[in-house]
Amino acid sequence: MTDNKGVTYQGPGKVEVQTIDYPEFELKDGPGVNPANVGRKVRHGAIVKTVATNICGSDQHMVRGRTTAPPGLILGHEITGEVVETGPDVEFIKNGDLVSVPFNIACGRCRNCKEGKTGVCENVNPDRPGSAYGYVDMGGWPGGQANYVLVPYADWNLLKFPDKDRAMEKILDLAMLSDIFPTGFHGCVTAGVKPGSTVYIAGAGPVGLAAGVSAFLLGAAVVIIGDLNKDRLAQARSFGCETVDVSQGEPKDQIEQILGEPEVDCGVDAVGFEARGHGSEAGTEHPATVLNSLMEITRAGGALGIPGLYVTGDPGAADEAAKQGSLSIRLGLGWAKSLAFTTGQCPVMRYNRQLMMAILNDRVQIAKAVNATPISLDQAPRGYEDFDKGAARKYVLDPNGMLGTAAS
Repeated sequence: MTDNKGVTYQGPGKVEVQTIDYPEFELKDGPGVNPANVGRKVRHGAIVKTVATNICGSDQHMVRGRTTAPPGLILGHEITGEVVETGPDVEFIKNGDLVSVPFNIACGRCRNCKEGKTGVCENVNPDRPGSAYGYVDMGGWPGGQANYVLVPYADWNLLKFPDKDRAMEKILDLAMLSDIFPTGFHGCVTAGVKPGSTVYIAGAGPVGLAAGVSAFLLGAAVVIIGDLNKDRLAQARSFGCETVDVSQGEPKDQIEQILGEPEVDCGVDAVGFEARGHGSEAGTEHPATVLNSLMEITRAGGALGIPGLYVTGDPGAADEAAKQGSLSIRLGLGWAKSLAFTTGQCPVMRYNRQLMMAILNDRVQIAKAVNATPISLDQAPRGYEDFDKGAARKYVLDPNGMLGTAAS
């Protein structure tokens, strides 16, 4: 049996690299696996040897103890790899294919999948629509921060790169297709970004930076990114964004200095439920701050794209309401301004092929923009620790030593 190691959540603030089971074409019992999924046959699946698998801010929420994730959960939903085995029902994906794995697990058969809403597939999570690898309450599919991972519905889910050698030359860029690049792009599309738009993006983490790249790709005239972290704001400026340091006060005042008016056409929330206050409250958690400020600074008739994660269970929240995902949102303000809101998982398959082509044809350098930094699988605990401290990097794990010169 081929050895397999994976990054596992062991409790608040602690991850470990452990030996885990090699994938089989059947979903086994384990930490976080929905009991109704145990024993599920995956004849339609593929086993992928991981080339790159990224640490995500959504993983960090779990590692901080801000979800109901159980100890032992195998982490990781941003996966790029090489197919090494296929189930008997797989027709088109072949061994040796280099592929991107959308973080959404989707069947391709249900009503939502057929409508392109792959983030809320009805058939992969027995509890509710929507599933992801290595994520709490998402059906219990093992995560991809490992040497090998099982991908169900392979013909549907996997995006094959058309030229393997060419893809490996841009592998750090292509590794962003599994989540953050489509997620940032989705945030901008749903916020209505188009040529000439002015855009404010809350959050200069990897998703916020990806949203900044996406806004430029969509033709935005001005892209402003707000954050507390000076290193991350510097990273945003490195590819042409204006920046707002929200520790200095409300975004609208600094936006007015940049644009000559305190409003933008489009707003994107790339922060989510662990939002901090602005100005004098910058060191304190205020989970509704970003949404409320975006409603204030987005022009009437505009839209908010909300790719930032919000949860239904947050045991570390400051008050009882927030522990249930209930926030003090100024919905009346949003209503009065006729703002549109789009929330939820990005349906990655709606965008990943187009963004792949933009990467392969040198229209975008997403890895440089998010400061993609390869590290070994054994370095994952340190990567989580540094990322939690606000490192202006996107850590890319290299479980099988396949990144080559990209990792140097």
